[in-house]
Amino acid sequence: MNIHSRMIRKFASLGLCAAIAVSGTMFVSAPKASAAAPATAKADKIITLGKKYLGVKYRLGAPSGSTKVFDCSSFTQYIFGKYGVKLPRVSSAQATKGKTVAKGQLKKGDLVFFKSSNSSKIGHVAVYIGNNKILHTYGKPGVTVTSLSASYWKSHYKTAKRVL
Repeated sequence: MNIHSRMIRKFASLGLCAAIAVSGTMFVSAPKASAAAPATAKADKIITLGKKYLGVKYRLGAPSGSTKVFDCSSFTQYIFGKYGVKLPRVSSAQATKGKTVAKGQLKKGDLVFFKSSNSSKIGHVAVYIGNNKILHTYGKPGVTVTSLSASYWKSHYKTAKRVL
């Protein structure tokens, strides 16, 4: 076999290898989206649902499933439950669920817990909605959005949990 034939064969082999390599990359699947994407989407849906109840009156001990009145934990139980996240009825029990999150690491949909005025026990729960804001219900405003930096909430902050 002469040199010319060997060169043609080498180029043909190289070309075939390159063609196989290029076409093979077209069939490699794209990396899967991280678990954060579905959690963020679910958090947005929960927050959107919760905001539909802005202004609904607060009543301590409001029954589970009611949308005519809420207390803080019946509210979180209801809006999370609509998206498949089962939470206990009272805030102190809700605080035992999920993974503890540092205040500086809060993400939309995290549950934020506050201590009672007269003890260090958990007495209130809210949903973190981003931009240092919480969605919750208490007293006269009923379901409302509040800054996490407001003096009362800032001084009574206890912990946060990620359940999504």
